[in-house]
Amino acid sequence: MSVRISPSILAADFTRLADEAAAVADDADLLHVDVMDNHFVPNLTVGLPVVESLVRNVRLPLDIHLGVADPDRWAPGYAEAGARSVTIHAEATITPVRTLRAIRAAGAQAGLALNPATPLEPYEALLAEADTLLVMTVEPGFGSQRFLDFTLEKVRRARHTIDALARFGGRRVPLWLQVDGGVNETTIARCAEAGADSFVAGSAVYAAADPGAAVRALRARAEDARPVTVTAETA
Repeated sequence: MSVRISPSILAADFTRLADEAAAVADDADLLHVDVMDNHFVPNLTVGLPVVESLVRNVRLPLDIHLGVADPDRWAPGYAEAGARSVTIHAEATITPVRTLRAIRAAGAQAGLALNPATPLEPYEALLAEADTLLVMTVEPGFGSQRFLDFTLEKVRRARHTIDALARFGGRRVPLWLQVDGGVNETTIARCAEAGADSFVAGSAVYAAADPGAAVRALRARAEDARPVTVTAETA
């Protein structure tokens, strides 16, 4: 599959999470779960017990995004709980290599996230340890924010870096380039044109009358907009 769509339950009805997950299960690739601690980001959402319940009760694999102050402590537990992917923030981790490797050792894909103002260049060497690079296109913490246009240049630089790593670094597995924040049918095309191939969408999916149809529409827009030279396969 050329792109991944990961609906964010941050925009879903928290009293009906299993039903909200089922509404997109036939169309989405992953279910994005924002774990926030009200320290690293100014919001408090769900933690490990809810994620463990979701693993048992939903069909989609979980894409965990840790917006927490101590990801080095907490990240491996989410992988051990059965998440497909666990992403930590570059700004919060103290031992990124060890933590990314611990996530992988526990059976999950490892992701590295960058806030909108965080430059890519200091973290390029870490991409060899990751399966996903997440470029935040809003400030993390709350849904329904407006897409930050200036982040597109970082997405373009990230695509160039990832492609160079594939050509010259001997990487044999895909490195997904994910965007999260303000993703809708208009901005997803712009992100895809810039080189993103994995997309988190919250309100664009769960505010729609038919969340499954919204996922299909987003996928079509992204696939139509992606440069033909950019390729990725599901890991």
